[in-house]
Amino acid sequence: MSLRFEELDWRPTPIGEVSLRRRRDPGGRIDIFEVKLGDEFLMSSLFTVAEIELARLALDRLHGSELDVAVGGLGLGFTAQAVLADERVRNLVVVDALEPVIRWHERGLVPLGPVLTGDDRCRFVHGDFFAMADAGGFDPVLPDRVFDAVLVDIDHSPRHLLADGRAGFYGIDGSRRLAGRIRPGGVFALWSNDPPDDDYLAVLRHVFVDVAAEVVTFPNPLQDRVATNTVYLATAPR
Repeated sequence: MSLRFEELDWRPTPIGEVSLRRRRDPGGRIDIFEVKLGDEFLMSSLFTVAEIELARLALDRLHGSELDVAVGGLGLGFTAQAVLADERVRNLVVVDALEPVIRWHERGLVPLGPVLTGDDRCRFVHGDFFAMADAGGFDPVLPDRVFDAVLVDIDHSPRHLLADGRAGFYGIDGSRRLAGRIRPGGVFALWSNDPPDDDYLAVLRHVFVDVAAEVVTFPNPLQDRVATNTVYLATAPR
């Protein structure tokens, strides 16, 4: 391996081979961490604005303190870190189906690993977020526990899924089951790599109130342009 590129870990998983890479940016100023599933890029520490906004936009909708939050998708940890940056958060459960991703954080292979594992409010759960949404909930210690906010950053979008068997989560029935995991007045937020999807917004409006799609912009230095992601937001009826 050259000094500008290093594969830190590679593991097989039920949905494909997952790998963690570190490379120097072209200017040699910073290390960039990347996660790939097979040949597909899942995430990069170069693009974290929307992951952070996912947490900020959701928590901005909530009032009061002692907030309990669940995050679906650990990744490089930027959404979880943004949740913990809110002092009102009492407890955070982060669910990820890829055990190697959890181990990267526990071993300190990614920059935010020590931050998340060193915060007593944060707990990792190895599990299938979508299956848990349908049965039992997101906290194996407290079955059917409800949360003030549920944030999801797993699939590329409601239409572009990383694995089969998840489409139901994005339908009306799946959204109703999800709403049962959220306290009345609590928030659901979803990251998407695609522009706002009117069909998915219509699904959310069947179940939630105050539904919105916020477009998040950020610079993409690799393509010398401005890029966009979408954060869907919805409030559970009281």
